[in-house]
Amino acid sequence: MSSAEAVSAPDCEPVLLVAVDSAAPGFDRLYSYTARGELAGKVRPGMRAAVPFGKGNRRRIGMVLKTENASAAAEKGGFVLKPVAALLDAEPVLTDELLMLVEWLHEHTFCTWYDAVRAVLPGGMQIRLEERYLALEPPVGVTLTQEENNLLTVLRQAKAKQEQEALLSGDRRGEKKKLLDSLEQKGCLLALSEGRQLIGDKSERLVRLTAAFLEDETAFSATEKQLAVVAVLRAYGQISVKECAYHAGVTDVVIRNLVKAGIAEIVESELLRVPRDAEVTVSPDETVLSPQQQAVYDAVSERLDQRQAAAFLLHGVTGSGKTAVFEQLIARTLRAGRQALLLIPEISLTPQVVQYFQTRFGNRVALIHSGLSLSQRFDTDKLIRRGEISLVIGTRSAVFAPLPDPGLIILDEEGERTYKSEQSPRYHAAEVARARCRHHNAVLLLASATPSLESRYLAERGVYQLLRMPERFNQAPLPEVQIVDMNEERMNGNGSPYSLALYDALRENIERGEQSILLLNRRGYHTLLQCAKCYEPVCCPNCSVPMTYHKANNSLLCHYCGHVQPPVQTCPKCGHPQLRQMGFGTQKLEESLSELLPQARILRMDADTTMTRTAYEKGFRAFANGEYDILCGTQMIGKGLDFPNVTLVGVVSVDKALFAGDFRSYERTFSLVTQVVGRGGRGKHPGRAILQTYMPEHHVLRLAAEQDYDRFYDEEMAMRRALMFPPVCDLCVIGFSGVFEERVKAAADRFLEIMVGVLKSEQIRLPLRVLGPVEAGYGRLNGKYRRRLLLKCKDTAEMRVLIRRLLSDALADPVFRGVSVYADMNGDCGV
Repeated sequence: MSSAEAVSAPDCEPVLLVAVDSAAPGFDRLYSYTARGELAGKVRPGMRAAVPFGKGNRRRIGMVLKTENASAAAEKGGFVLKPVAALLDAEPVLTDELLMLVEWLHEHTFCTWYDAVRAVLPGGMQIRLEERYLALEPPVGVTLTQEENNLLTVLRQAKAKQEQEALLSGDRRGEKKKLLDSLEQKGCLLALSEGRQLIGDKSERLVRLTAAFLEDETAFSATEKQLAVVAVLRAYGQISVKECAYHAGVTDVVIRNLVKAGIAEIVESELLRVPRDAEVTVSPDETVLSPQQQAVYDAVSERLDQRQAAAFLLHGVTGSGKTAVFEQLIARTLRAGRQALLLIPEISLTPQVVQYFQTRFGNRVALIHSGLSLSQRFDTDKLIRRGEISLVIGTRSAVFAPLPDPGLIILDEEGERTYKSEQSPRYHAAEVARARCRHHNAVLLLASATPSLESRYLAERGVYQLLRMPERFNQAPLPEVQIVDMNEERMNGNGSPYSLALYDALRENIERGEQSILLLNRRGYHTLLQCAKCYEPVCCPNCSVPMTYHKANNSLLCHYCGHVQPPVQTCPKCGHPQLRQMGFGTQKLEESLSELLPQARILRMDADTTMTRTAYEKGFRAFANGEYDILCGTQMIGKGLDFPNVTLVGVVSVDKALFAGDFRSYERTFSLVTQVVGRGGRGKHPGRAILQTYMPEHHVLRLAAEQDYDRFYDEEMAMRRALMFPPVCDLCVIGFSGVFEERVKAAADRFLEIMVGVLKSEQIRLPLRVLGPVEAGYGRLNGKYRRRLLLKCKDTAEMRVLIRRLLSDALADPVFRGVSVYADMNGDCGV
């Protein structure tokens, strides 16, 4: 599709296929433009350009994805193409591989073209489009209206860019924009577009002695204060101007005079906003692998050396030493002159993981995650492109790190749901990693103590090669698990969150100088307030979700939209004055624990205590150093952490997770319990775990306590096959949301009608089962009503073409006005 009117571009002008920012989903396509004049020889795929868009030719940012010659474009149907207004990058910001990933994301995740561009564009590379106008003399014969003439006169008088911006501001009704467009069409204005980089390089001014002065000091004369500066520069070599003045006890004026005299010189030095002070203290050659570790290493190394695309699934129990295998495989990859990418599911895991690998690979290690500032991500990308980084560690978004030749991509704890994006583009990091490995003939290694059922299923079908590490390193035993029936505790008069067994175990651990971990996957103090008369919970005004009471700020908080309000005194529905506080979260857990064990040093880690960028690192370092006896928190403390002195793990409550309204809830509960139990007994002392539950006979909890993944997999797969749920099939979620409930319901019903009509009229034969449309797990979030349609299907090219066709037809239907619709292949259908 072109931004066009009638015939083709001249043969000498390249045709650019451009993804345009902010194009409405119904108009999402690649638009054709031409590059004229000097731009024709400069433009390349991966560069951003300012392009005129729509009838009003408003300037927008676009990404050039492909180029064609004019004759090839003419064969598709010639048009008079609009020229790009300006190039915004001197060099491509997307590599050929990232351009390939843009196409992959667009096809597989049903996102818009520019959403795909935004996902792969390195952090900190965003630009803002700025326009200014050059006033010209009106051509002969051109007549201007009084308003046009007045605006042109004013623009001529505005010399500075800031003056123009002030004159054109406050144009709410768009009247000035219409006059500007008219003046531009009449040849009285020249619109100039430029991209302003929001984040740029940072540097500092350093001062040092000149070579001429060092060769012959006698040729220069200096005052006493200047000699003090010279002494400082002799000691430090080069130093910032500010520090030099401080150490010499002088002002900047003295240093400036020293520069004028030719004794010193000012140089600009790059200032990186990411740490570059890592030291190698451990050689990877010192690591000795156990026989089971060596077997895994040998199997993966063979494919690394062959430089053939391959995928492995490593199923290793907690504490089996998977990290040491990663280390050796990464070292082998780096020795071959290639790079490695290690993905982890949680930001909370980054401090321990980064420290481990920096002690072995030093400053060749970089970190990427959403907690970094844009300037830090900008500098990290710059280091990667300069070839100074060989190993990138990060969370989901790091899968797009622009490594030139990755030979190994590792997904640790690969079954975690955080690897799946919940915003457009809705990709899974493992699928993107597979695409990158195919592109580079690299090896993909998925690893977990509790692999996802999808990955294990693919391993059984030969898509992944299954590797096993069934024993802990050095033959250490897995923790013994005791299941405590909380029904009996309540019958015996124990109303606290802790069973007597857990209380005794915590006290004994403190006396022995050993540490404990307590898991409660609920934030806040009370999980909800409920009316004693009508039994309705106090819900968020924007969501159909009960609000959580937080004692720290004496507020009710919605954990979905962030709404905060003071606690209510009466029921909002019936006005009854008595409200019951029900449930408990990590805040109450910490408080009651302090009352039971006043001598205990307690560290709580959840989303409320880890808001700062350094909170994870400080908290986990303090716990590792023995400054705390008990670590309590949500699931962020449940996986991937290694504290040798932890010998007790308590799962305070996990029953609610079994009934989360998602077919994956059993799998996620099994994984969480298995993983957190595995945090204990990783040092010289054996570990134990206590699992508190009101359902002690539940098979999922029993299997998790026994750490029996194979049996859980067999039982869960039998249920998935019977009900036909993934991984037996694929599940595409079609979501609808909008401010008005009736419109959302009408749109969902209309989508089903469109789908049935297309399937019948075109006699499309695809395996397909439809569930719904129904209300989403939470029918209203952030002020928008939500419904869903579930398609049980196979994720094939034909099915993706059908889904995109249905989305396009729906967006063109007036029933969908004011309603957002999206498709998410294998998405989460529980919330």
